[in-house]
Amino acid sequence: MITSNQNSKIKLVRALLGRAKERREAGVFVAEGVRLVEEAVNANWKFRFALYDETLSERGRSQVESLRAAGVDVEEVSASVMKSISETETPQGILAVLESTNLPIPRSANFILIPDQIRDPGNLGTLLRSAAAAGVAAVLIPPETTDAFAPKVLRSGMGAHFRLPICSMSWDEIEAASKGFQVYVADMEGRSCWETDLRTPVVLIIGNEAEGASESARKLADGSVSIPMSGETESLNAGAAGSVLMFEVMRQRTKMEN
Repeated sequence: MITSNQNSKIKLVRALLGRAKERREAGVFVAEGVRLVEEAVNANWKFRFALYDETLSERGRSQVESLRAAGVDVEEVSASVMKSISETETPQGILAVLESTNLPIPRSANFILIPDQIRDPGNLGTLLRSAAAAGVAAVLIPPETTDAFAPKVLRSGMGAHFRLPICSMSWDEIEAASKGFQVYVADMEGRSCWETDLRTPVVLIIGNEAEGASESARKLADGSVSIPMSGETESLNAGAAGSVLMFEVMRQRTKMEN
């Protein structure tokens, strides 16, 4: 059992949780909680190692046994050590260090999301979760957007990271990946999404709610779309606005199929 905060695995976890640079250089990230570990297992994700403590639920312990049976390095830690590295107020007693694996973008991709300059981890996680549910084929992360594999983004994403290609790219790379797509940026002054044909291959750009989309994003866009709103509501946050627009794409395409 690991009882010291000076243990090499504990030091690594703490570094990974704290800095995107550490995650990029080590090629790993941390998933905390029973649900996220389950999602990783179900996706056959590659584990570096897993840690658990005595407070772990029966559901979590079954995951520990499955991981051990699969040959994953699993160690018990004291509850105090787990609490010291946990990102949550009430730790669930399990976390895993996972390999940073980029899922391939499908060749048949016809719906791409670009969260542009999204800096709030909760908003980015919400966008990823909605993207996985709305049939987005890939998410392209441009410069100035928060790290998609930060702890709060992973928790908000609720497992989307293990089902959805999430690729960090420069704007030049994004432009190349967007060829053949209609590119729309979300903008309050844009055309209503209800009146915009979103059934063709689409790239949807969601900008920062405070500053909007970047200059690079606007240069790439073929047009802009907005969400009709009643009353005196000025705007939605990025997570909510992006989710509405993604499901409008899904609605139009489902209607076309029927």
